[in-house]
Amino acid sequence: MNKTMRVARMHAVGEPLQIDEVDVPEPRPTDVLVEVKACGIVPNLGNVLNNIATWFPHLSLPKLPAVFGLDAAGVVAAVGSQVYGVEVGQRVYVNPGRYCGGCRACRTGDPTSCSYYTFAGYFGFSPNSERIFEDYPYGGLGEYLTAPQYSLVTLPDSVPFETAGRWGYLGTGFRALRRAQAGPHSTLLVNGATGTLGLGVVLFALALGVREIYGTGRDRDLLAKVEALAPGRIRVHSLEDETSVADWVKCETGGRGVDIVIDALGPGALQSSLLDAFRGLARGGVHVDIGAVAGDIPVNLHEVMDRNQSLVGSLWFTPFDGQEMADLAEVGAVDLSALEHERFSLEDVNTALAVFKNRNGGFSNYVIIP
Repeated sequence: MNKTMRVARMHAVGEPLQIDEVDVPEPRPTDVLVEVKACGIVPNLGNVLNNIATWFPHLSLPKLPAVFGLDAAGVVAAVGSQVYGVEVGQRVYVNPGRYCGGCRACRTGDPTSCSYYTFAGYFGFSPNSERIFEDYPYGGLGEYLTAPQYSLVTLPDSVPFETAGRWGYLGTGFRALRRAQAGPHSTLLVNGATGTLGLGVVLFALALGVREIYGTGRDRDLLAKVEALAPGRIRVHSLEDETSVADWVKCETGGRGVDIVIDALGPGALQSSLLDAFRGLARGGVHVDIGAVAGDIPVNLHEVMDRNQSLVGSLWFTPFDGQEMADLAEVGAVDLSALEHERFSLEDVNTALAVFKNRNGGFSNYVIIP
């Protein structure tokens, strides 16, 4: 193994990433060293690199220069002295969620509520994240990274590394479905079904047996591709149509509405689009936000209470969720072949970040191959 590695680092906000050579890190006793085979990049990475200070001032970035890269997959290259059940050569996805392991939230099995919870290679949720960034300074935009053994998801051979580079955004949708208790008894509206997050929700909703899936988006050609994933079981609606989403859904469901709305619209989306989808929710239904529409959302909480509805946010997913996803893929319950991989070398990372405006919606899967 080489003693040094290539990484793409941000030296200043708003400037292109630079390719630097740094020392290969040594795994600590409970950590592993992973040789990165693919790292997914998503539209929100550009927001994090260029706009986080103004868009999301409550979040924190690692000290610069920093190696970003949220979704890394690869092969275990070395293990720490206190690592068990993980072998060198094992194919893995590395969940970037880091937490302290000792607080009450961690001890009760809710690590995403830990005050230290941080996305390695991305951003943190409190000032405590600075310590996590020091412990795990490398994201997936490099040849190697270290990670705690608790973060690993074992990948079957049927899941290519490029597909695993999308695991984070797929997992965000999967966890939202699980939180809403989606299954064969459910009807589901995916608001933003043609995007990176929304398409993943659709794919895993099919795998979990959701019987009726309604999807929204603006691009009619992309909506047609979503509908073609399961004709008759998926129905789509363009946000460019005069009919509102709520009226369309209620018409399709005999006036009842859907059991679940998963909102995958991003920070730049109109708040009115989220509210329109919310109005399509049935009595007793659950609305889960994973897209982070920005700003204050005016919701009549009295009406929400009277209709016994829930409006919740769902953050990321756990390695347990990720392993269940891998198991579904291994037995053929979920079909991820719709993803169209677009591969870039590490040296071309800035080019990859620049072409998102030309992407084929959520079907395009952008990955860096270090």
